[in-house]
Amino acid sequence: MAASGFFSKRGARPAENERSSLLDELESLGLGCFWASDADGTLTYVSPAAVANHGIEASELVGKPLSQVFADEPHVASEPGARPLTFVLGSHTAIRDLTVRLKPAPSETWWSISAQPQIDRKGAFAGYRGTARDVTAIRHSSADRDHMARYDALTGLSNRARMAQRLQATITAVKAAKRSCALMLLDLDRFKQVNDTLGHPYGDKLLKQVAQRLQKIVGDKGEIGRIGGDEFQIILPDMDDRGELGALASRLIQMVSQPYSIEGSRAIIGTSVGIAIAPYDGVEAEELVGGADLALYAAKGNGRGQYRFYSQELREEARWRREIEEDLRDAVSKQQLRMAYQPLVRSSDYHVAGFEALMRWDHPVRGEVGPGTFIPVAEETGLILEIGAFALREACRQAAEWPGDLKLAINVSVPQFVNAEFVEQVAQALSDSGLPAERLEIEITESVFLGDHETVIDRIGALTRMGVRLALDDFGTGYSSFGYLRTAPFNKIKIDQSFVRGATENDNNNAAIVSAIVSLADALKMETVAEGVETLDELELVVAQGATLLQGYIFARPEAHEAIMERLDHGELTYEPVGPAKYRADRQSMFRRVGIIHGDHLYGAMLRNLSKSGARVEGIAGTREGMQIVLDLGEGQLAVGTVRRAGETEFGMEFETALVSDGADGLCTRHRISPYALANAGMPLTALPQGVYPLNPAAGSGGPTGPRELMEVVARQRGAA
Repeated sequence: MAASGFFSKRGARPAENERSSLLDELESLGLGCFWASDADGTLTYVSPAAVANHGIEASELVGKPLSQVFADEPHVASEPGARPLTFVLGSHTAIRDLTVRLKPAPSETWWSISAQPQIDRKGAFAGYRGTARDVTAIRHSSADRDHMARYDALTGLSNRARMAQRLQATITAVKAAKRSCALMLLDLDRFKQVNDTLGHPYGDKLLKQVAQRLQKIVGDKGEIGRIGGDEFQIILPDMDDRGELGALASRLIQMVSQPYSIEGSRAIIGTSVGIAIAPYDGVEAEELVGGADLALYAAKGNGRGQYRFYSQELREEARWRREIEEDLRDAVSKQQLRMAYQPLVRSSDYHVAGFEALMRWDHPVRGEVGPGTFIPVAEETGLILEIGAFALREACRQAAEWPGDLKLAINVSVPQFVNAEFVEQVAQALSDSGLPAERLEIEITESVFLGDHETVIDRIGALTRMGVRLALDDFGTGYSSFGYLRTAPFNKIKIDQSFVRGATENDNNNAAIVSAIVSLADALKMETVAEGVETLDELELVVAQGATLLQGYIFARPEAHEAIMERLDHGELTYEPVGPAKYRADRQSMFRRVGIIHGDHLYGAMLRNLSKSGARVEGIAGTREGMQIVLDLGEGQLAVGTVRRAGETEFGMEFETALVSDGADGLCTRHRISPYALANAGMPLTALPQGVYPLNPAAGSGGPTGPRELMEVVARQRGAA
């Protein structure tokens, strides 16, 4: 009968001896790795050939605790149901395919280990005997797949999926710890034009440079992601200061808008930013994304290259914009659009030199609608081409009736100017009206040079040959380059009103900027127009700086053609300046319900005007100068201030902390009271009819009892106390 077990050529040997020989051979060939430990968790054996492949001698490992030989993967402790290596070893249970890092290896090495616990004759745990296999290459491949699943392959930024996970995790922390988090959405302006003109490879390289600029500015303040196409998202934990966020958004816009150089070509784009902040604008990720998206839409609708904070008003504004778009389509055919004219006067004698044509919309329900409201909608929908053509025809027809050589200035949008039919439309308008070409002045902004440069120069050349004059509008507010001033034959540079406004104050450089623009224009033999002159001190300054022409409310507001003709028929060609003596911060006139907090009561009142430094409120009696109050502007916006002027039923107040811009034409507080603190204080809703509403200090532990206590909540919330 044959013996059982394995046999060698010499004859029968015990099976376990043959097995041991085979295992030795596997080890020597590097096809297997074996290890063993004692009951104390000390490594007693490891295959020499297996560790030698990683530059280690087996003797260096034997005798060391397993915790010094093997280490967990970094993410094991955070995975649901996963058990760390120390727990597994301490439980004395079987090990199945546990991935560990070989700590003594000079380079990153990962093993998958399996082992069975050994039991001695007394039934006690005697250590482990097991195997290991090198999974370094597999792990790197898996890590690459994981990286690709979470990061954008083009820019290296987080992708949409990772940003959604990060935002959800951050929002969870916001709710749990009553913290804050800001979310910014960025959309690149004019990127599609670059992509379509120069090609997708060029556009991809441009996106990489945009990502690098964003990372440089944001740094470690937050996480940036590319969520698709030319859209980016920034998560900023523990940020709610709208002054700081507005400054960051401005830097992002400025940096992204700087020229790009790619393979010898030059590209210029821009960006718009929408901002929402938790918990004020929502306590769910979807709410925050929706709010930031709505704010971004408002920023783009306001002229692009701007930022905007979310507010509840934006939802109503979005609905209103949709209605405006629908009504605007019929405005031309229903003859609701008309032209108004504002005088351009000589600085030397205030004699009128011409008029700028400005469009107005006489809406049958809303009344007069200004161009700042409907022109952005027209540009977004493409209606600007039809509206612009109408404005050109109508303005030329009416200007032909003016006496003498008075000039007509008309602003032309970028889509209208680069339109292939524009030059022909100008020629036709001049021919139909009989207006001499030299009396027409086309105003274009610097943004026309951000697109197809050759097309722009071609249009400029055709208009110049026709005899039409050219003016550069809003100079210095966007992308500025002396290059186009050298190649484009402009007759006039218009100094934007943002440089004129506040130029007499000591804390800005506006006066120096005005002086520099005038000097540049003089050197290039161009006229200058100072826009937006409203006060006598501004008038004195721009005249002293040498501006050629002046325009602003200090002389006249835009008037209908009939009013202009009546004035001209009477020979009234000189405009006398009438306005305030000095500039002061802009005040926004309004009629809006607000709350006034004094003592332990909230009073309903009406806000009549608002500036960065103060407000005028109606509907409150019994105030006195020096009284400290809190103005509740809604949505957690509480501004503490002091009454400086008191009347029978109204008062003027000065804020302790100035308001900041909301990114558009509005103002907002730097900080807001969180919904949690408001609920704890027993604060009622703000948009109330006039009356008295007692606060409820007992609603929460230590709730505020007056204006100072409420502001202490603000201070604690922003870490100032």
